[in-house]
Amino acid sequence: MNIWVDADACPVVIKDILFRAAERAKILTTFVANTLLSTPASSYILARQVPRGFDMADNEIVRSLHPGDLVITADIPLASEVLSKGGHALNPRGEVYTLDTIEALLTLRNFMDQLRGSGVPTGGPPPLSHSDRKVFANQLDKFLARQPKS
Repeated sequence: MNIWVDADACPVVIKDILFRAAERAKILTTFVANTLLSTPASSYILARQVPRGFDMADNEIVRSLHPGDLVITADIPLASEVLSKGGHALNPRGEVYTLDTIEALLTLRNFMDQLRGSGVPTGGPPPLSHSDRKVFANQLDKFLARQPKS
């Protein structure tokens, strides 16, 4: 099992949690972005830079993903693709995407996108709170605890 991180929009505090988790659990964690990333020196942490362009990082993650891998992303369409390939998806606020919830989330996302496209200001998500970070760390720890030990 590997962890893949949609790193372009991943908050720094979440990256820091993931750096520590990769070392602690000894799980290969790859940060995929279209910008050069700075990561700690570790045999468990990789940074993969992809060309700039629409969904380039997402496409790289989906192409590289194996069933059972975990993807960290706030991108609902990417999470949907991950789930369809047998992967797991967790957003930086600690929400676990599931096959039971992804369709409703996609519908809501598409509706909000239509509103924005028609000029209706919808605002963005609130800043990541301390509570969000804690929920994310707890969900990540739960997921890692369920993984078989090698």
